[in-house]
Amino acid sequence: MSNLNSLLHPKALRYLAAVAQLGSVQAAAREVSISASAIDRHILLLEEDLGLPLFERLPRGMRLTAAGELLLALSQRWKADLNRTLSDIKHLQGVSHGQLRLAAMDSHTNGFLPEFVQLVAQEHPGVVLEVDVLSPDDAVQRLREGDVDLAVVFNLKSSRELHIVASADLPLGCVVAPDHPLAAQAQVGFKDVAAWPLAAQSRALAIRRYLEKRHNWLLQEARPPLVTNSLQLVKRLVRSGSHVALTSELDAGPEILEGQLRFIPLQDRSAQPQTVGVAISATRALPRMARVVAERLGGHLADYLARVRGAGAETNRKKARPRRHPPG
Repeated sequence: MSNLNSLLHPKALRYLAAVAQLGSVQAAAREVSISASAIDRHILLLEEDLGLPLFERLPRGMRLTAAGELLLALSQRWKADLNRTLSDIKHLQGVSHGQLRLAAMDSHTNGFLPEFVQLVAQEHPGVVLEVDVLSPDDAVQRLREGDVDLAVVFNLKSSRELHIVASADLPLGCVVAPDHPLAAQAQVGFKDVAAWPLAAQSRALAIRRYLEKRHNWLLQEARPPLVTNSLQLVKRLVRSGSHVALTSELDAGPEILEGQLRFIPLQDRSAQPQTVGVAISATRALPRMARVVAERLGGHLADYLARVRGAGAETNRKKARPRRHPPG
């Protein structure tokens, strides 16, 4: 594979990238195992054809000019596209090897995603899985442009460009510490939530945009003392008992499984559920392994949600059991 990279990646771009990374022609020559004069000649020919210098020649090395930065970005894109193409060719040979890029949300990295990465490593040891943590909008855009192979995203919308492999509803609820006064209730309303300090997510997160669109009065009335784009900070405050939060079982999954948080469904009919979905491109020819991994991700996500909901139901049953008092 490394020989193919060398053959198919244009020499001039490889040499330019090596000089940019190492800071000198001599160091780049040692890195790519070719003479310094050959590298220098390629760079000078590029500069002559472009009519612009690509490097500033400094006493202690070489530094890219603005034109050089543009060609370095081209080299990086070329290399990324080449790696994906070689991976697709491997898949066409029927070999379960290659590189897949997955776009996921930040909240997934502390929930179901680590287990899924381990599953892929066990079931498909020849697959290199790259995970990019992105916003929902960026994840969908990167999937459409072909920069990632699959994505797991909140509130995916059907389109001609995307094929949704799997999806699940995520009812909105209130997350509280196990000893919080609201924890004894089977359901809560928005008015109940508004009576407590609310840890609210910032507009960078999908849940905040959803609340602003449908339940903005709550954010105004509750006057949240905390607004943050860190889900981990929100959950830390809720675990301390000082705040409550509005989110989904998926976001609080690890803490629900460990008994550190309790998820209470909202009884308000206007509280429409969010969704989480696994999607691949509907227009790009994907390797077979991408579809296999996408379907596996959908199944793992469903299993994870079932475990979280089972743990929450067990907690509720324990709370509902009458306490036995000692005789006498």
